[in-house]
Amino acid sequence: MTEKGKISATCWLAGALLAMAGSAGAAGADARSIVQQGNGHGAPACQACHGSDGKGLAAAGYPRLAGLHPDYLHKQLDNFASGTRQNAVMRPIAEALSPVERDAISLYYGGLPAAAPVTADASASTAAEDVGTVLATRGRWSQQVPACEQCHGPGGVGVGANFPALAGQPAAYLQAQLQAWKAGTRHNDPLELMQHLSAALSDADIAAVSRWFAAPSARPREQAP
Repeated sequence: MTEKGKISATCWLAGALLAMAGSAGAAGADARSIVQQGNGHGAPACQACHGSDGKGLAAAGYPRLAGLHPDYLHKQLDNFASGTRQNAVMRPIAEALSPVERDAISLYYGGLPAAAPVTADASASTAAEDVGTVLATRGRWSQQVPACEQCHGPGGVGVGANFPALAGQPAAYLQAQLQAWKAGTRHNDPLELMQHLSAALSDADIAAVSRWFAAPSARPREQAP
């Protein structure tokens, strides 16, 4: 075999070994198994807090993961693990997940059905009177607060990896995050936009807009067949 042939064979073998290693890693990160049972070395079953369908547990304030952008989910897991996003429950769980497992879980939840967009309830008070509706759909420009929909999409369906879906999230979770940004204890958003916006909102504003995205009329609806 010529020297050139030896090099080509070596490259081919190296590529094959890397491909096999990648396949082994993917196989080792069984997202469904981790979601249902945990990974066996520190990370409990995701569904224990986020529900078997990934829609979260509203009563406990645990967020919906189903249908969120995989890159957003992966970033949050990385941020929990590093401490960039502070959470006493999620930090040890994220630390117990390998990068491959975080990727697999993010892809798994990102592939589940997303929440339907929120629509204003015609039976509710008018937009001029409903603080939650105003903030969500029109904003409050007198305080340089744009509508939530301008970044998070119509009805809060989410836009890409940086602006997650708000539709279908528990009110308690949304309220807790806005309060965390306002207090400066959460600061992993692009360009610190949420810190600026939440600082302009009162506690009553935060509660109202959180309820708007999580109210019965705003919860995910079954799609017609």
